[in-house]
Amino acid sequence: MKKQIESKGTSPAITRRSVLGGSATLAAANLLTGQASASSRTSLARPVLVQVFMRQGMDGCTMVVPHGDDNYYNLRPDYSVPPPGEVNGALDLDGFFGLAPSAAGFLTPYSDGRLLFVHASGSHDPTRSHFEAFARMEVADPGLPLGAVSTGWITRFLHAVTPGTGALRGIGANSLLPLSLRGAPKTLPIPDFESFAFPGRVQTAAARQAAIGEAYSYRPAPLGTAALDSIAAFGLGGVDFAAYVPANGAVYPANDLGRRMKAVAALIKADIGVETFNVDVEGWDLHANIGVISGGMARLLDGLSKAVEAFYLDMAAYVDEYVLLGITEFGRHMRQNASAGFDHGHGSCLFVMGGNVNGGQVWADWPGTHADDLDNGDLAITLDYRDVVAEILKKRMGVVDLTTILPFYTYTDHGFLT
Repeated sequence: MKKQIESKGTSPAITRRSVLGGSATLAAANLLTGQASASSRTSLARPVLVQVFMRQGMDGCTMVVPHGDDNYYNLRPDYSVPPPGEVNGALDLDGFFGLAPSAAGFLTPYSDGRLLFVHASGSHDPTRSHFEAFARMEVADPGLPLGAVSTGWITRFLHAVTPGTGALRGIGANSLLPLSLRGAPKTLPIPDFESFAFPGRVQTAAARQAAIGEAYSYRPAPLGTAALDSIAAFGLGGVDFAAYVPANGAVYPANDLGRRMKAVAALIKADIGVETFNVDVEGWDLHANIGVISGGMARLLDGLSKAVEAFYLDMAAYVDEYVLLGITEFGRHMRQNASAGFDHGHGSCLFVMGGNVNGGQVWADWPGTHADDLDNGDLAITLDYRDVVAEILKKRMGVVDLTTILPFYTYTDHGFLT
């Protein structure tokens, strides 16, 4: 059973039902007196979906190093992670793959069998444009022309399942919603969880919320319902993010990702009904000065892996109540360039963490890195990322029919999850 986090918030809450269930005057009165039915909590039968999107092309062969492939070092003689046993060498995972030293935080959930890496994976869409790759990957159909599908795959998932009763179903932990959540019901972008409160003076907040609620209660959908859902979401169930103490000694890194993952953990524990989160991690477009051992890439991997490790430790008692998918739109070119970096590529590495994950392994139908094995000089994709998405949806989210969520896709069960 989920535990409720102690709430120290005093701001009143509002639900769309409380506004639409009676007259606007009654709704306003409820808001003013804090009587709205806002503290109704629900435990969903399915886990919370957390997507961590590593935007701008994360190099999977630096994060999870194919040190058993000798040609990897021929292609990257100056900017590769040395094999295990050497100075700054990879942290061996299975005799063929290893983690970059800066990604050591992943070892904790990996060693516990809760984290799975899937290498040589990605979208078969051949584009090397970040924006086109985002669009096609997040609508989950690489074969269709851009714009042919207007909603994201997570949006379609939310429409396909029975909703909870919370004021919010989805949160994009950034200033804008990602394409994955385009058109999603009861979903908002929230870049700063601590400050997500009704704006203005606290003393007049209730009266102003009531006035806005009364005004929008007469407006038809989608404007009226969207406005009322947004008002209802303010305060995020009264969770005191500043006072939240992670469990099991977890220490989140002091960066945007760490702060957001900490807030995600607090909200899942609070069980206010949020069904999915998207957290973006940017900065991976390292054409120059990549810094695989000390530098830009190493700092990004350090922050990413420590945030994932802290989330895992913090959520140890809730491991069956979330599934975390770490994904990127494409990888980097296999051969180093003249600017001490890697250009846009194709295949990369994703990861899955949580309960019922067959973790503690690197799944790969490894294509090799010799000239004939590469895809125009890039790591070839041997695993469609939608195979991972589909297993999450079918095995953990209770989705029976994938056709509306993943159009023109044929399901393949690889056993990533149980």
